Amino acid sequence: MKVFQGIEELERAVGTHLGYSGWHTVTQRQIDTFAEATGDHQWIHVDPAKAAAGPFGGTIAHGYLTLSLVPTLVWQVFTVEGVRMGVNYGANKVRFPSPVPVDTQVRAGVELLSVQPGGGGHQVITRVTVEREGADKPACVAETVSVLVA
Repeated sequence: MKVFQGIEELERAVGTHLGYSGWHTVTQRQIDTFAEATGDHQWIHVDPAKAAAGPFGGTIAHGYLTLSLVPTLVWQVFTVEGVRMGVNYGANKVRFPSPVPVDTQVRAGVELLSVQPGGGGHQVITRVTVEREGADKPACVAETVSVLVA
């Protein structure tokens, strides 16, 4: 994990790739729990028997489940010391180029795009690419916006 000593040190890293998280296995239990939380019970996510005969050969994670993993994966990549708090501010762009089959491992690569004053602190924009182990295309690419308050 990369540890930045304050906003100024983080600003000097703009334009760089900060690293990768560890691998995380997306399980059927996690998919089912996400379905319960969101009410999205589409068969491609929660019906292994039907999904086995479907277009993906088994169940797949919800795109928004993959996106919801971004904070926990990014926290493995970098942190900024000397700030009181950090909050999610949103996303400028999110895409899901490929599905995440059940029991697939994913990890996040993080690029630091900008650090600018705003939102009651400093807005930090990153490009997070969630990769699937062994896949040609990423599972998710998100330009995320966080606010760090010193």
